[in-house]
This record gives sequence, C-alpha cells and structure tokens, in this order.
Amino acid sequence: MQNNPDTTLITQTAPVATDTHGGRAKCLQRLVRLDLPVPRTIALSFATVEAIANGELPDVDCIVDQFPNDALLCVRPSSQDPDWGGPGAVLNIGMNDARFATYSANMGEDAAAAIYTRFIQSYAINVARLDPDMFDDVEAEGRAGLAQTLAAYESETDEKFPQSRRVQLAAVLLSMARAWNGTSARLLRQAKGAPLDAGLGLVVQQMIFGLGAGHCGSGVLQLVSSDTGAPQVTGRYLSQSQGRDALAGDSASLYLTRDPRGPALEEALPEAFQTLKDYATLMRKRLRAEMQVEFAIEDGTVHILDGVRVQRASRAAVRIAVQLAQDGVISREEALMRVQPGLLTELLHRQIDPSTRRDVVGTGIAASPGAATGRLVFDSAEAQASAARKEACILVRRETTSEDVRGMHAATAVLTERGGITSHAAVIGRGIGLPCVVGASTLTFNQVEQTITAADGRVFRAGDEMTVDGSTGQILAGAATLQEAALDEYFQTLMQWATDCADIQVRANADTPADAQTARNFNATGIGLCRTEHMFFDQGRLTVMREMIFADTSDGRRAVLERLLPMQRDDFSQLFRIMQGSPVCIRLFDPPLHEFLPVDKAGQSALADALDLPRSHVTRRIEAMREYNPMLGLRGVRLGITVPEIYEMQARAIFEATAETIQDGRDIVPEIMIPLVSARREVEIVQTAIEAVANAVRQERGVAFDYRLGVMVETPRAALRAAEIAPHCAFLSFGTNDLTQMAYGLSRDDAGRFMSDYVRQGVFDEDPFHTLDHDGVGELLKLGAERGRMARPDITLSVCGEHGGNPESIAFCRAAGFDYVSCSPFRVPVARLAAAQLAISEKISKH
Repeated sequence: MQNNPDTTLITQTAPVATDTHGGRAKCLQRLVRLDLPVPRTIALSFATVEAIANGELPDVDCIVDQFPNDALLCVRPSSQDPDWGGPGAVLNIGMNDARFATYSANMGEDAAAAIYTRFIQSYAINVARLDPDMFDDVEAEGRAGLAQTLAAYESETDEKFPQSRRVQLAAVLLSMARAWNGTSARLLRQAKGAPLDAGLGLVVQQMIFGLGAGHCGSGVLQLVSSDTGAPQVTGRYLSQSQGRDALAGDSASLYLTRDPRGPALEEALPEAFQTLKDYATLMRKRLRAEMQVEFAIEDGTVHILDGVRVQRASRAAVRIAVQLAQDGVISREEALMRVQPGLLTELLHRQIDPSTRRDVVGTGIAASPGAATGRLVFDSAEAQASAARKEACILVRRETTSEDVRGMHAATAVLTERGGITSHAAVIGRGIGLPCVVGASTLTFNQVEQTITAADGRVFRAGDEMTVDGSTGQILAGAATLQEAALDEYFQTLMQWATDCADIQVRANADTPADAQTARNFNATGIGLCRTEHMFFDQGRLTVMREMIFADTSDGRRAVLERLLPMQRDDFSQLFRIMQGSPVCIRLFDPPLHEFLPVDKAGQSALADALDLPRSHVTRRIEAMREYNPMLGLRGVRLGITVPEIYEMQARAIFEATAETIQDGRDIVPEIMIPLVSARREVEIVQTAIEAVANAVRQERGVAFDYRLGVMVETPRAALRAAEIAPHCAFLSFGTNDLTQMAYGLSRDDAGRFMSDYVRQGVFDEDPFHTLDHDGVGELLKLGAERGRMARPDITLSVCGEHGGNPESIAFCRAAGFDYVSCSPFRVPVARLAAAQLAISEKISKH
C-alpha cells in the first residue's frame, strides 16, 4: 500500500505528488515529514478516482484493512489547486449499530448518537442523493433522534442503512468521484481557472473524535487575518465537535486567544493552544506559506487533520507574500509569482464589501473596475451640478460621447445601455479610474422620462440611489457597503520588486495632468499615449473649438486656434513637469470634428447664439459634416492633412512647452504621434509641417531641443507597409483598439450586443477587444514589427491600446520584441506585475 502509486498510504517516502494526488494529499505528506500528529491517511490518485467514476472500484478491502477495526473514516477531496474546490467531505464512515453500542459505553450515549446521526444524514444527502428536507421532522436528540433519522432514511430508500464499513466507503468514493464530473461542478471550477481535464484525488483518513469524555473538540487556527494579512491568531474552537463545526457560528464556540467577548481556548487549554501555535509557526516556515490548521483535540491531545493555505482577500494576499519574503521564508521573485495580477485591481479601487447582500437588478459588461454608489442623473450637466453640491451621482446614458467627458469626471460611476469593452465610456472610465458598466441590455433605459426599468418591473428614477459594480458588471438597487482602496506599504514594496524584475517597460495612457499624476504615482515609465482631443472638452475651450470648426477660411481657423494655443501649451507644460523627464508621447488630434458639435436642438440653438449665427446656418453646417461611418472618415491624419492648422497649432504648443521646460532646467524629449496612418506620404506631409514649426520655435525661443516623431499603427495597411513608413519614424505604436476593429470589421462600440453569444458558441475564444487576438491581429503586430525593424533596426515598438494592460497581451508583446506597453493609469500596477512574472517565468524555465 505504501508504494502503490494509485492507492497510497501517506508516509514520508510514499510516491505522492500534487499533479497526481492533489494538493491536500501532498500537504498531508509534508505534515507527516514534519513529524506532526497526523492521523493515518491513504491517498487515491487522479487516475484511481477517474476509474471509480467509471465504475471501477479499487480494492476497498485493502484500503479498509489499513485502519484499526474500530476506527471510523472520513473522505476529503484533493484537487490539484485547493481553490478549485471539490465535493464536500464525508465524516464518520464505518459508524453502525454495533459501534453505536460500543461508543455509547465509552463516551456516552448522546455523543455516540450525535456521531451516528450526523453520518446517516451526510450519507443520505451526499451518497444516496436524498433531499435534506426529509430530516426536517427529526426533532428529538440522542437515541430518540437517531431512531427518527434511521426511520426517515429507511422510509425514503426502502432499505436498511448499510452496516458494513467497506460498503459505506465504496459508496462514498463512488459518489464523490461522480460528483466531480457533474455539470455544475465542472462549470464552477472552470470559472476558477481549472482546465477542462482537471483531476480529483481523494484522501481517506482515520477519524479523530472531538467528542467524548475529557477535553475533546475541534477547530481551525491561522496566524494572520484573512482580510488584511496582519499577524493575528484567528479561528474558533468548539468543544464536543467534529470537522469544521466550530466555524458554523455556534454560540458555544470558543475564541482562540483571550478575548473580552467570551471564553477562549488559550484559557481553557493553554498547553494545547501553545502546541497549535507552534505547529502553525513550523508549517509557515517549512511549507513556506501562511496555513490554516484544522485540528482535533481528543482527551487533551492535539491532532492535525489538515493544513490548507489561508483564504485571503486581495489586500491580505499582497501583505502575506511580501511579509514571507521579508522574513526570508520565500524569495522576492516567488512573492511576486504568488500574487495574481488581477488581485491588484481590487486594491486600486473601492469594492463592494463581500458581506453585503446584493440586490442585483441588472447586469452588463464590466468595463472599468471598482464600485460606487450614487443618485441617478441622466445628463452631464446634472452630474456636474451634483458634484458641485458634493452629492455622489451615477451618470446614466444610452452611450457616452465626447461631450460627456466632463460629466464622467463629475460622476462616481457610469452606466450605459450600449457599448463594449473598448467603447468611449469604457476607455475613459478606465483612464480616470471611474467604475463603469456598459451594454446593460437587461435594463430598459428611458432618457426622456429619466427612468431605468429592471427585468422584474421595478422602475428607478432620477435621484434614486443605486450601486454600480464595474468589477462584476452588476447594477444593484440602493447603497451597498463599500471597502476603500488599499495602497499600503506592502503594495508599494511589491511594485518596487516588480520594477526590479521586469524586462519590458510599462507606460500609461494619460490625457490630463490628473491622469499623469496617477501614472507617476504608480511609477509608470512614461506616458505612452496622450489623447489631446480630450483637452478640448472643457467648457471654456469647447466654444472656441466650435468657433474654429465654423471658420470658413484657413486664416480664420488659425486666428481662432491662436486662442487655444496657450491653453494647450499649458497642458503640455504640466505633463512634462509631472513626468519629470520621463517620456511623454502626445498623439495629435484624432476624432472627427462633428464630435465637438451638439446633436440636440437645444445645444444647436445655444451654439448659434454663442457664434451669433442663424440657427438654420448652424444646423445645415452640422448636417453637412455628418458622415455615414465617421470612425473611417475624416479623422486622424486625414484631418491633419486637410485642415493642417490644427496640427500646426498642436506642434507649436508642444514645442513651446518643451522650450519652457528646458529653460526651467529640466530635460524633455517629447514624442509626437500621428494617428490613423495608412500611407507613407501621409507621414511625409505631416513630418514636413511639424519640422517647420519646430525650427520656427527654436529660432523664436533661442532654445535647442529634440523631438521624436512616430506613427500610431491602427490600420491593417500601416502594419503591412511598415517597411515604407518606418524610415520616417522614431517609433511605431500599435493602437490595438482600432486595429482590432478594422481587422475584424467589428464596431467596438456595438460589438457588445452580440459578443457574449459569439464567445458562448465558440465563434471567438474571448472578446477580441478585451484579450488580444494572437492569431489575426497578433499576426499584423508581428508583421508590422518585423518589417519596421528590418527597415529601421533602432525603431521603438509599443502597444498603446487597451490590450496593453492585459497580462496575456503583455506576454505576446514581450515575446514579439516590443519595447513597452501602455495602458490606463489604473492598470499600470497590474501590467507591471504581469511583466515581472513573465521575466521570472522565463528565468525559471531556462534553469
């Protein structure tokens, strides 16, 4: 039995491994190697359990014979990763009428009846698959309650309760093996990241009674808080109990350490308490993890039944990993590998308290993480008014446009009926750290009446309080209890270690000084994308921008843009100052001009008044600018060539800000990026115009400066013709949002309506706007990178789309030889940790 690889008696040298027998079995072997008092245990391998599920039982007699004749047994699941779960444990296998009589004499009839009754009910529910409600009529305790339980079982099954330990164990093994392969169990573990073929092991262990004469009981103990990771002995102990009964909330449960709220194990059994602490400390050191110890005390003697990794909130996960490394238990690299990048998202934003009851009224796409509560408002003006009154509000729109940016900054969260993961609301929300749910098609929006109607008929009106959870996509009625973000010293330490290990840089997409400061706080290596158009939506600038659009001549446009120049120059000066010499990549104006014009009659009337023009003239002009497909129309470099005054003004603002920064004694080499390029000649035209402005500013200011000119590769043609474009560029930055849109022929704003159906039916493995498509869009990136580097070996390559913050996408970019990725400021820590883990993994694989 000891050397049988499939049905293994756990000893110090038995052939037990996590990937063949599961994490619980391997942990028990490690505890045995530490000479801890672990009850006799047999481990069944994944292959054995799979065979059991198919009706091929192992030699159950041989398993039973490994234990004393009078011993009761328990069976627990042992999956490869404890987080994947498994069927519930079954205790007290082997209990029958004869043992009830024996135990009644040894430990008392009530204790023996409790053990037998518990086993019958567990067997009925988990093995015979009977309804738990069948035991609702069992009201008596002791022998009478046992008799009622047996009668209920026999009435429901038309057979006597099995008395053979072998028969009971065989039935339990078969039930647990088949439960692992059930549909619900499969879906549940896949949601936790388990592969389709994940195996299950089982452990059969001799029971230690927490019931009987003397000091008997059971409980769990750990040395840290699961919420914060701070040193703190936590857990509970319950006298006369088994398994994890102590955690069930029984009022008789004892605290572990002395506590003013009630009696404690430390007072009742000080020696046992100290022994448990010593065992837990040894496990932490030798198993190199914070462990939760499951124990039983039998007549004052401590037994260790199991050790599992402490369940931890995101805040605790970071602190535990860092503290283990600082204590020399694990290396810094291992600490980095133990924190999932996605966990950091929860630290960066407020989250709904896990203990809060969720009254979910609708769901959508979780577009920007974090949670917020506020009163519903249905337009940006009201959001700004609420902010002025210091009232939290949620901005509700069918879909947001550039005009809503000010309202988004004023709101605590955004909720839209339409949109996908890269829609306007999603991108801006992630950029400014604003919780956002888009594509909430389960709700009915009425902007005119300012109402939201849930599927269950409830109607929510302007001023009603709701909660938006941008991490899960849920919309809740009322105000939920929130947990604050936690960027403590342990988070900062982990991030510094990540920087030391990573070999691909992480920049931030930042459009405003506030964004830049956030990026700086998160130690981004620079700004990889500054979308300058977002600087024009301030109310004071928007009117000037509209006046420029309505100007009839080039000179007229230049005259108006002269008024925007100092504002834009000040924006860039602030960015340069905040980034303190780190690179700042500024994308020239990109969106179509009609986005700056009002679409409703009231807005058009106000614009006509502001410009002193007839409303009919304004309406006709707006109509004339309308495009059938504006995202493929007059925007980006096309606008820069046909209306060159805009790019000239922006270039002058950049260079004048550069000259001022240098004169103030700070170094800066700005990067200027041309958007939506598809042809070499486009670059040549813009390059000539920008160089002329640069030379003019150098002469006017008497300051020498350099700059780097690059291209945003977001059309398939630009990627394919990168060899022609690269010689005119210092860098190629791949805008994967638009590149994905054009490669697939998908509207990133509308794809959310059907994307879930596509993913569910296997058309796409993932939403390509959320996870970079390695095969199609990725091939364009590789081609563009290879051809660009071939034409200009020193060219800098980067990704500045939202994929830049996705760990899988970072792995692709790193393997393809990209120099950096750029993502929303609040995704920078996630990207930095992912980059470090990739470098560490490669280092490990080479050794």
